[in-house]
Amino acid sequence: MRALVTIQRVKAITVIPDSDFLETAHIMGWQCVVKKGEFKEGELGVYFEVDSFLPLDPRYEFLRASSYRESPYNGLGFRIRTVKMRGQLSQGLFLSLSMFPELAGFSEGDDVTEKLNVKKWYIPETANAGGTIIGGRPYGIPPSDEIRIQSAMELLDALRGKPYYITTKMDGASGTAYYIDGKIGCCSRNKEIKDEADALYWTPVYRYGLKEKFAKYGKNIVIIGEICGPGIQKNRLRLPAPEWYVFDIQDWDSGVYVPYDRLLEICASMGLPVVPLEERGDSFAYTLEDLLEKAKGKYPSGLDKEGIVVRDALFPKSVSFKVLNNDALLKEKG
Repeated sequence: MRALVTIQRVKAITVIPDSDFLETAHIMGWQCVVKKGEFKEGELGVYFEVDSFLPLDPRYEFLRASSYRESPYNGLGFRIRTVKMRGQLSQGLFLSLSMFPELAGFSEGDDVTEKLNVKKWYIPETANAGGTIIGGRPYGIPPSDEIRIQSAMELLDALRGKPYYITTKMDGASGTAYYIDGKIGCCSRNKEIKDEADALYWTPVYRYGLKEKFAKYGKNIVIIGEICGPGIQKNRLRLPAPEWYVFDIQDWDSGVYVPYDRLLEICASMGLPVVPLEERGDSFAYTLEDLLEKAKGKYPSGLDKEGIVVRDALFPKSVSFKVLNNDALLKEKG
């Protein structure tokens, strides 16, 4: 489960010009607007990531005007979003550790999401029927989820100097198709979906004839991609019909996610589209600021793209992270 709330240390405090009451606290790779004088450099606090959904609690009532939500999927509470305050980007919520006596004994980096009863803000993957759920993801197939680089700055050093590639982050729903021991199946992010020709999550199998192609391939394989199109998220690509963009392939027997070039070979042999490549190189050298700038831009539709995904070209799961487009985040509603 994603660590939405953690104990973190203030790396730096910067002044907000022309503000007598606010300043910016820098935590990991994030920045949050806080009350002036509330924190000092090096001090610990409680950091709530963007998309945290906080329960009803008197400590969070100051958020009511801007963040209170009622949702059939999330219940009642406060949604944390990326916002701008006095011209400064505020990416999450940073509160004093003294507000949370129940966190006595916790240390820097500790995950306190469950302790504070915080959940991830959930938006249904599709506006139309994705298919009939028949169970959880089988065989232990892991769900796909990329960490935001601001929450794992050490990944920049881990990738530095290594071959890398950068792809466009597509705005859709994660869809998995697998062939394991002769069985073919499809999954949403968290559930297995019944084999029905009109089920959204079986679109890749029927559109690309994967039943026959998996049998011809003859090896246990799991292919993960982003299903984009009408009724899926906001369809920022403005596609007229669902499309599947592959971003991961796992050789199931070895448990290894194949290198980027092998992924391209397999997809070419099966006639599968892949997520658009933005850049690849032999020696990664980007800073966070560089990547945030690269994450900006538009889809071919002219709408803001969701961001980028950066990976090790040889061992894609050893270093893999997303960088979201702050321009798009600031325009989010709900």
